[in-house]
Amino acid sequence: MASETPDYTFSTSPEPIEIRASTVLPAERRNIELRTADGLTLVGEFAAPVGRAPKATLVTLHPLPTHGGFMDSHVYKKASFRLPALAEIAVLRFNTRGTCSPRGCSEGEFDGGNGERLDLQAAVDWAVAQGLHNIWLVGWSFGTELCLKYGAQDPVAELIEGAVLLSPPLHRAGDDDLDAWGASGLPLKVLVPEFDDYLVPDAAADRFSRVPQADVTGIDGAKHLWVGEKYAARALNEIVAVVRPDVELPLPSQWTGPAAVAPAPLPAG
Repeated sequence: MASETPDYTFSTSPEPIEIRASTVLPAERRNIELRTADGLTLVGEFAAPVGRAPKATLVTLHPLPTHGGFMDSHVYKKASFRLPALAEIAVLRFNTRGTCSPRGCSEGEFDGGNGERLDLQAAVDWAVAQGLHNIWLVGWSFGTELCLKYGAQDPVAELIEGAVLLSPPLHRAGDDDLDAWGASGLPLKVLVPEFDDYLVPDAAADRFSRVPQADVTGIDGAKHLWVGEKYAARALNEIVAVVRPDVELPLPSQWTGPAAVAPAPLPAG
């Protein structure tokens, strides 16, 4: 069902190195399996700081699997490569039902955002069972719909601190979901690319005005898929600012210490 956890080859340069798209920083990485309430096994990976407990944990929800989204969608892959080392943040990535990646295939079939409620719940339950704290949802595109529809409802709402949304299309999530999130009081950071294909910053500010605590930030020059190191790095900095406000930003663009290079190009979506 699954490949082994990637065996990266680390080496240490005598000089600081530039952190690039394929740069892998040290973390404790392990393949995981999640079990849903309807009996499916989902595959994923958990990356945590080396030798210390994480100060926060991200449960990531990927873009639409019918359009190329999966746990390796590039912003999430880069988060797993960098945030454990740079910000003491753990990153849980997984394939929702019926989704495949080099890690393997999750059981079941894509359910348009309905059965995926149980996938989100399984991921949060796994994090709680590991004794992790300061748990945040991070959704991207389709993943934002899952956050908005189910993150503010029990049993998930009482287990998380809030959510960060990247490129929310607001297709499946509607005003009732926004109202429910507003009523929950959970923090909500909304990152909206200037040139998004579905919802641009001004329209997003209007739609999310139903959530009093929502902080909507337009990202100049960015597009829906956050392609380019400049925009991926901006997304990671914005996420860290929310979940670990004590960390000095921007995150370092150079690294001194062991590092590896990912063996294959990162998917864009």
